[in-house]
Amino acid sequence: MANLTPFSKLDETFDRASELKSFDETKAGVKGLVDSGMTEIPGIFYCPPKEGSNSVPNETHLGVPVVDLEDIHKDPLKRREAMEKIREASETWGFFQVLNHGVPVSVQEEIINGTRRFFEQDTEVKKQYYTRDDTKPFVYNCNFDLFSAPVTNWRDTFSTQMTPNSPNPQDLPQVCRDILIEYSAQMEKVGQLIFGLLSEALGLKSTHLLELDCNEGHAIMCHYYPPCPQPTLIIGTTEHSDSGFITVLLQGHIGGLQVLHHNKWVDILPVPGALTVNVGSLLQLISNDRFLSSVHTVVANCEGPRVSVATSFTTGTIPIKQLLSEQNPPRYRQITIKEYRLYFIQKGLDGTDALTHFRL
Repeated sequence: MANLTPFSKLDETFDRASELKSFDETKAGVKGLVDSGMTEIPGIFYCPPKEGSNSVPNETHLGVPVVDLEDIHKDPLKRREAMEKIREASETWGFFQVLNHGVPVSVQEEIINGTRRFFEQDTEVKKQYYTRDDTKPFVYNCNFDLFSAPVTNWRDTFSTQMTPNSPNPQDLPQVCRDILIEYSAQMEKVGQLIFGLLSEALGLKSTHLLELDCNEGHAIMCHYYPPCPQPTLIIGTTEHSDSGFITVLLQGHIGGLQVLHHNKWVDILPVPGALTVNVGSLLQLISNDRFLSSVHTVVANCEGPRVSVATSFTTGTIPIKQLLSEQNPPRYRQITIKEYRLYFIQKGLDGTDALTHFRL
């Protein structure tokens, strides 16, 4: 394991770039640090608390809306009630949770277990998948923006683009291969369902966002947050807004996800069987700011490991058409998905909003 400088010994001689390189070359991620018996966080993970952040309490009496989708295909009244809750949540929170979405509990449990199996297998086996080449069919690393972000997140990740061009099953690790394929098929159905309701929430026909190919492609990103010996000194995931149209998140039983709502951090507690859906920046853009892509973060914990599975829906390189009218002029310049994503990746999770770059 790399010989990294502990947080308590940081001084003016600390060479962050060199230590990031040493850490990356281990190909063991944060999980490798924990396995080595480390008791003090390396300096590359230290996240200085923001001024005033400790004085903003979590609003325990508030909660992200939970929407029950049971029987919405059969009962027009239930569908309208669900759609209205999603509309209000998308305009005010940028987040909501859905129940009775059609994904079996057994599939949810197995994708969480498959994620754990991958990260908890022998490091020498995992190393073959460690890469910073995001064109690979399966990418495992620690922090996609490790060398550009100001803060290193306490999180290991693997990701794979599942549609529209599915990977060769042989390119996926055997320990999670079958469940990735099954979960992807389930997410395709969930995407069609949610985009239909979001279209109606915008006052459009239910197929509108689907016809814009908002669900043409999706990537699955599986995150593993090991327990941290000093959780108050680091961050699980830097505050950010997601880059796609929507993200569908499955949380394990350990919380940590928080959304910024009216300048207060609110916990999004795991609800058994629920999926958490959040508006991405591309949906905020094409809705011309009607729907909100909220800033969110993941705080670290000492319980761990925290496991989550995020499915990000996006599309190819077509121009993004905003929903405009004479009374609702464009707030963003015309861009392509490719242009937006390149900027988002180059910028990394630096705490700033990528959409600001494209505002008129």
